[in-house]
Amino acid sequence: MPHLILIRHGQSEWNLEKKFTGWVDIDLTGQGKLEACKSGEYIKELKLDIDYFYSSFQLRAVNTLKFIQDTLRDNKKPIKAWQLNERHYGALTGLNKDEMKEKLGEDKIHDFRRSWDIKPDPLSRNNPYHPINIDTYKTVPIEKIPDTESLKDTYERVIEYYNSDIQNKLLDNKNIVISAHGNSIRALCKFLFKLDNKKISLLEIPTGNPLLINLDSRLEIRECKYLDKNRAKDLIVF
Repeated sequence: MPHLILIRHGQSEWNLEKKFTGWVDIDLTGQGKLEACKSGEYIKELKLDIDYFYSSFQLRAVNTLKFIQDTLRDNKKPIKAWQLNERHYGALTGLNKDEMKEKLGEDKIHDFRRSWDIKPDPLSRNNPYHPINIDTYKTVPIEKIPDTESLKDTYERVIEYYNSDIQNKLLDNKNIVISAHGNSIRALCKFLFKLDNKKISLLEIPTGNPLLINLDSRLEIRECKYLDKNRAKDLIVF
């Protein structure tokens, strides 16, 4: 029976500052590092042999995974995939969420954040926050780099990668940890839990709290739970 563990990176510097981060490569706060180490402790308690570790290209996810692997004393080389990156927030990137609620209205910001197929205006390619101007993404084909994304766009790239690279390993009964982001994990949950477009907008993903998903041989979900029960969110799936 394969196990899939999904973890949203620990608190980042821009999480703390309430900024739209998207593809900007922001690191963890001190609290975020503690969350990552604690995540490693929770995973360690499962006494599972982890066969593969995945992260996005982004520093906050990469370093979360590093803290987890250090805690597990597991030095397997992680697999980094830009397809697991956070959703690109377009022209909202770098702006304060509370200030934008005051400027555009709470409903409008909620639509941008949680609707299925509404996307913010594109971010100018001259903006230093645009991924084409960030060294982290120099190996990503430029035609694949977005100017803005909806959750639907994020879902399509995440699930295409899951189907091509991760699913076959789970079918081979391998245990996998994925360190990613609120929206890329939300996309995976929509697919795995078969959530409709309305339910996915209600799904909250806490930082630094591993979600353990136990699968059967057909990759149907048998059980799922957050390992830190004190910080668990309602999964709205069972």
